[in-house]
Amino acid sequence: QLQLAEAGGGLVQPGDSLKLSCAASGRTFRGYSIAWFRQSPGKERDFVSGISFSGNTFYGDFMKDRFTISRDDAKNMVYLQMNSLNPEDTAVYYCAVRDGVWARSASQYDYWGRGTQVTVSS
Repeated sequence: QLQLAEAGGGLVQPGDSLKLSCAASGRTFRGYSIAWFRQSPGKERDFVSGISFSGNTFYGDFMKDRFTISRDDAKNMVYLQMNSLNPEDTAVYYCAVRDGVWARSASQYDYWGRGTQVTVSS
């Protein structure tokens, strides 16, 4: 059973940067597609960024120029570098994994972490 644990969230000011990490245990990341989603209170879980098993990257709207996803299969880690954060980025950020090709829909993912809170406020 694959287990995921996110880390790196926190309270930052507008314009700051954060780097989130997601650690896998129980099974290797290798061969899986991985994504980051985020959810604010009262809103749906939105796609943020994804990375295929071959390393191709994908981004949601408004994130491509500010966020960077990467993976280190040797360490069973995936990262999300977030720059130029603004209050609209405030949300719980989740790491998700699926056994298959990359997908944008949260319903396509098989494993989820518990999330890490990111709050952007002055």
